Amino acid sequence: MNRKNVTDMTVGSPAKHIIKFTLPLLLGNLFQQLYNMVDSIVVGKFVSEDALAAVGACGSTNFLFFSLSSGLAIGIGIIVAQFFGAGDEKNVRNTIANSIYVLWGAAITVSIIGIVLCPALLRLLQTPETVIGDSIIYMRTSCAGILFIATYNGVAAMLRALGDSKTPLYFLILSSIINVVLDLVFVLTLGWGVFGVALATIIAQATSAFSCIIYAYHKIEYFRLTKEQLRMNPRIIANSFKIGVPIAMQNSMIAVSCMVLQGVVNTFGETVMAAYTVIGRIEQVVQQPYMSLGSALTTYSGQNMGAGQIDRVKKGFRQGTVMVLVFSMCMLPIAYLFGEQIVGIFVNDPEVIAIGAKAIRINSLCYFGLGMIYVPRSVLNGCGDTGFAMINGVTEVICRVVFSLILTSIPFLGYWGIWLTTGLTWALTGVVCVIRYFKGKWRTKSIVKHA
Repeated sequence: MNRKNVTDMTVGSPAKHIIKFTLPLLLGNLFQQLYNMVDSIVVGKFVSEDALAAVGACGSTNFLFFSLSSGLAIGIGIIVAQFFGAGDEKNVRNTIANSIYVLWGAAITVSIIGIVLCPALLRLLQTPETVIGDSIIYMRTSCAGILFIATYNGVAAMLRALGDSKTPLYFLILSSIINVVLDLVFVLTLGWGVFGVALATIIAQATSAFSCIIYAYHKIEYFRLTKEQLRMNPRIIANSFKIGVPIAMQNSMIAVSCMVLQGVVNTFGETVMAAYTVIGRIEQVVQQPYMSLGSALTTYSGQNMGAGQIDRVKKGFRQGTVMVLVFSMCMLPIAYLFGEQIVGIFVNDPEVIAIGAKAIRINSLCYFGLGMIYVPRSVLNGCGDTGFAMINGVTEVICRVVFSLILTSIPFLGYWGIWLTTGLTWALTGVVCVIRYFKGKWRTKSIVKHA
């Protein structure tokens, strides 16, 4: 087959492949975070701080509902990458075809559950009555768009598995522009508040999803499927769940631990909730280089594992670690010198700005630990060792729950224990991920078996 518009990472310089793949992913992820940042800025500046707290109260709960479809999308991408690296074009096509049943089935189920259960979950998290009404509106509207999120994530994951990290970027830029324009129209002109912000995001996500589908069908031969290939294949569906569900469960457990932490945050009132929401948005931006590098390493490791090239996988891990160290060191002076200015982009309240600036400085000390979650975990996932994702998720749950309950109960720490919890969770989880990599079990986990 003519492999135009795809990239074979099993040959050539590992560093060059990783960097070339990471940069478009980074830009794409930053534009994706622009959704959340614009939402927060528009709500915080033009609606109210209570509305911003309402949006923030939904963050971990929304992540819980999004995690299943996103985990399955990653798992499908890993399978496609391994078959592509092995040169098995038939199974690449079959996996793409059966992803429809896996992703859409999961997305529709999760959407219904989220819409029905969101009031109970928000009350379980002790969301204040002053903001719970807006929180329910925002969360239900967001859950209605999970199908579009699953579709985009699935197609984008498969394009990236084939070595194309640029195309998803273009459609994210388009959807980001749409999101910004609609945010301003729905909130400033029509006065729809948090509902308008959520609706703008759904429309933008739908745009990126359909754009990706149209592009993939016309430009990538693997996506031109026959009726025979579109028949359900139990083996491929089973493999998709085998690889994807542990990642989804990891994300779900992390989301649950974040919900517990959000519940702790909510007990300190609206000011701390607003600061926590802002810091969450900022940390999402900080994590983008780590996440982008991790996605690159997943594709790189998946293709090379499929081709049976263990040494190239090891080189990818080493070079990824160096990249994380350099970026983490660069972020420290930025956090310490410009904390107030960064938080001030989102809110005007001096108390929220003061709390947020100190929180950034606390967490920046553990950025390297955060990066060392993504590097080994992404390599392990690409190699098919997704079973570790469950262990990884349990580690984060234990750390986030135990540290938050203990540290915030210490009188001289109080709500500062929230951000100490985040930093310590990153550091300890990173250590567990590195240990797993060096144990070497990932060498035997490939879907593609070699003699």
